[in-house]
Amino acid sequence: MNTRSKILARAELQARLNQHRKSGQRIVLTNGCFDILHAGHVRYFEGARREGDVLVVAVNSDSSVRGLKGPGRPVLPAQARAELVAALSAVDYVVIFDEPDVRSLLRGLHPDVHAKGTDYTVDTVPEREEAARLGIRVAIVGDAKQHSTRDLVARIRQASHG
Repeated sequence: MNTRSKILARAELQARLNQHRKSGQRIVLTNGCFDILHAGHVRYFEGARREGDVLVVAVNSDSSVRGLKGPGRPVLPAQARAELVAALSAVDYVVIFDEPDVRSLLRGLHPDVHAKGTDYTVDTVPEREEAARLGIRVAIVGDAKQHSTRDLVARIRQASHG
């Protein structure tokens, strides 16, 4: 599948996921800014993929990233971040979203599993109550949080000014 063809609008993604469900496949949704991809992100996606058959990655829009991360972010625009994520073999589909969290995506896409990284616990996932209400299992995946885009950006900026 072509990388760009993995990036879908919500309506088209819903239709594709309905086909996967009809085939008995389990859908996993994960999300994040993914401003500068690093090894931790790859491990996160691979861990999420092991939770089901189809992995959907929701990428925060530029305005959403600015609201979450502050001035100077994102480093890369949403479309570029989405293409980088879509290029990874563990990822089946990518959708860009504007909200600060994925509650509306959980309602609209209704995955079987909502995967979050190890910087969360099942009790601290922001969407945990919505997931529980919808019957969506929450899974904590990936390696221990030893990678940080925030730290990487700071090191790059320090090196360019030093």
